Amino acid sequence: MNQNLICLFAVAFFGMFSATAQQDYPTNQEVAQRLQQMASSGNAKLISLTKTEGGQDIWALQIGKGDLENKSAIAITGGVEGYHVLSVELALQVANRLLKDHSELLNTTTFYVFPNMSPDAYSQYFSNIKYERRGNSVKIDHDRDGRLSEDGYEDLNKDGFITKFRVESALGDYVPHEKDPRVLVKAENDGKSTTRYRLFSEGIDNDKDEKYNEDPEEGIAFNKSLTYKFPAFEPYAGDYPVSQKESRALLDHLFERWNIFAFVTFSPANNLSAPLKFNKSDAEKRVVSSMLEKDVELNKMVSEIYNETIPHKAYNQENQGTDGDYFQWAYFHFGRLSFSTPGWWVPEVKAETKDSTMIEENKEIKEVKVTPETNFLAWAQKEDLKNVFIAWQEFNHPDFPNQKVEVGGIKPFVMVNPPYRMVDSIAENHTNFIVKLAEIQPKLEFHNLKTEKLSGGLTRITVDIFNNSPLPTHSELGERSRWLQKLQVTVNKDKKDLLAGNTIKLLDKLGAYEKETLSWIVKGGGTANIKVGAPHTGYATINVKL
Repeated sequence: MNQNLICLFAVAFFGMFSATAQQDYPTNQEVAQRLQQMASSGNAKLISLTKTEGGQDIWALQIGKGDLENKSAIAITGGVEGYHVLSVELALQVANRLLKDHSELLNTTTFYVFPNMSPDAYSQYFSNIKYERRGNSVKIDHDRDGRLSEDGYEDLNKDGFITKFRVESALGDYVPHEKDPRVLVKAENDGKSTTRYRLFSEGIDNDKDEKYNEDPEEGIAFNKSLTYKFPAFEPYAGDYPVSQKESRALLDHLFERWNIFAFVTFSPANNLSAPLKFNKSDAEKRVVSSMLEKDVELNKMVSEIYNETIPHKAYNQENQGTDGDYFQWAYFHFGRLSFSTPGWWVPEVKAETKDSTMIEENKEIKEVKVTPETNFLAWAQKEDLKNVFIAWQEFNHPDFPNQKVEVGGIKPFVMVNPPYRMVDSIAENHTNFIVKLAEIQPKLEFHNLKTEKLSGGLTRITVDIFNNSPLPTHSELGERSRWLQKLQVTVNKDKKDLLAGNTIKLLDKLGAYEKETLSWIVKGGGTANIKVGAPHTGYATINVKL
């Protein structure tokens, strides 16, 4: 058999085998292998933007056909938080489905996929000691006491997971939840006699400052270190914005991609199942801190598309952005439409709580509060998920001699990442959403072309430039930004041949289904070529016979 044919069969078999054999979220090495396989399939190019302090690649996969830089583009980003391992898998699967199932869309749209912006932190999911890590591998003094990483995590019960420990104390702020005593909730000081606890992250107070794990062996969090509302002097943010190699490499790369019209980020933030709200006073500040009014309306429209496409409804999801994060940077400091979704939420379990959460007290009926933790545990029981909770186990803690200390709690990762078997359908639905977003991108067209012969060998050209899309060519904030180019209308005639009109005309924007009528008077015969567009809208051309 031909050697090349053997290699082809081997690649196909490996791809099929790896797809069916995948039982859990991919390691950094497996992410690289899948990206390389996609790049070898055609219509995709893979580059490494930089390497992190931990030696991991920051990958960028460019998907599309033809001139990628002069077609409207969507940037898809995962791994902005290292503990959100689902986001990396979603970015990979969406990219693969675009390549395999949406070839026609690649004629009109470019996709830039950045599957994992936190590979150092992401690797903790596969470590012998698992905890929800945010920071990269840079050495940082988080508590600013002059010492590096002197108070990190300790696995007290040697189970391979960093959870919590509780100390029984009359001075404690926490009590067992009435419905599920495995979970601790803030005490309400209502006079009830119940056991109280102090609650801490699992570890030891190594530097004796009465704080736990405040200076771990991890560095800067990508999703807390960008320029919008940079949280100066806070842990995981760094000394100044965009201080890390991975954040600088990505932003440098994006600032050269003039054709991006929208961002879709898989992150804990959410403005898709629930759109952002307009705040007039914040929008009118010198430093704008509210999405502008017209952009809020666009967010609502896209949110409706999202909720029609994604059957899994959000529950208890209030994170609409945090200081220094990526998805808000893309809007406020890059001027693009920016959307973010966790991709998955723990469903609300109503049936499990109705009968047993009603208690009678002083002849009043009071409903026991359902917390994210109790809801998760009820859902896990309903789904028959095993090993999501580590039972409280006594431990002789050196910081609390002669006191009852117990280690346990919900395992890391499980409340923000679904079991891997659920990911395929989640990725399919989110691919469908991204396809719908691409299909409503701004689309410039020429309509109602008229040519009128005038005396003296002159011709008047009149034409409508039309944006055939429910989206405007520019976000309201992007219209103010120099990082979103204006629409340029050009006519390929010498200035001396144009008696009226310009060879180059700039339009600030075209709204949804809006038109602009332009006219020129041209001397001479032949043809005139008229072109309109910007990198983020694509270009339309028309040839006019004079």
